[in-house]
Amino acid sequence: MSDSLVIIPTFNEKGNIERMVRKVFSLTKAFDLLIIDDGSPDGTADIVKSLQNEYSGRLFLIQRSGKQGLGTAYITGFRWALDRSYEYIFEMDCDFSHNPDDLIRLYDSAVNGADLAIGSRYVEGGGFINWPKDRIFISKGASIYVNFMTRIGISDPTAGFVCFRRKVLETIDLDKIRFVGYAFQIEMKFATRRLGFKIAEVPIIFTERVEGVSKMSSNIIREGIIGVMTIEWRSLFESYEKGK
Repeated sequence: MSDSLVIIPTFNEKGNIERMVRKVFSLTKAFDLLIIDDGSPDGTADIVKSLQNEYSGRLFLIQRSGKQGLGTAYITGFRWALDRSYEYIFEMDCDFSHNPDDLIRLYDSAVNGADLAIGSRYVEGGGFINWPKDRIFISKGASIYVNFMTRIGISDPTAGFVCFRRKVLETIDLDKIRFVGYAFQIEMKFATRRLGFKIAEVPIIFTERVEGVSKMSSNIIREGIIGVMTIEWRSLFESYEKGK
C-alpha cells in the first residue's frame, strides 16, 4: 500500500475515468486511488470495477446513491483514508482540469513541510488553458471576495487540487465542515489556517475539461457567496478542532 491516497469524486465521467486511472497509476510515484461515485447513470462505476482486478489493492471504489455533493464525497474519502495508514491525502477532479503529473509536485511540497499543499492557479507560474473568460472572472472575483471576508491569505482559496497531511484531517472536526459545494473547499482551507497548520501554494496550469459536463451551477455559486459570510462569523463561537 502507498503512503498516498488520491480521492476523486465522480458523476458521469465515463469519458475520463479509465484514462485518469491509468494515468495516475503510470506516475513514477506510487499513489493509491479512491473513486467515490454518486450513482452515475452513464456507467462510470462499472468501468472502475472492470479495472480493479488489474490494479488490485490500489484502486478502490465507494458507490453512493445519487448526487450528495462534492463536500460529502470528500469527507467520506477522508474518513476512509484515516481508517487506514495514509499519510498524504489528495483531492483531484476526474476531468483532467488538474494535471495528474502535478500530484508529485504537491506530494513533494507536503514532504518538505507543507501541512496543506494547494495546486494554485494564482501564484507565479500558475494559470489557465482554454478556460472561458467568464469563468476566470468569477474565479478571480471569488478569490478576492474570500480573502476580503476571511483574511485567509491564500491566493487560490477555491482550488480543488490539494494534498493534506494526515495530521490536518485528524485534527479538524469533520462534522463541523458544513458546506457541500463551492464553499467546501474554502471552509477546509479556512479550518486548516485557523488551526495553525502550514499552507503552501504550488503553481499549476488549470485546463478546461474536454470530456463530460461541468458540475458548476448557480446553486454552487450561491452557496459560496453565502457560505463565506458565515464561515468567519461561526469561527468566533466554535473551534474546528476535534474535541473543542
